[in-house]
Amino acid sequence: MEGRIEALTVNAVPRHSARGLTENGNLAEIELDGQVYTLRITKAGKLILTK
Repeated sequence: MEGRIEALTVNAVPRHSARGLTENGNLAEIELDGQVYTLRITKAGKLILTK
């Protein structure tokens, strides 16, 4: 029973593709409570989120 509860919890977390957010580019702006953040995909394939 515990395994089932854990699986449901994992599936409840939203997952978004970074490539989709950047529309296959390397930059996207994300707004949270009126603040704009920049999501950048580096040449090495890492993610950087800056304010």
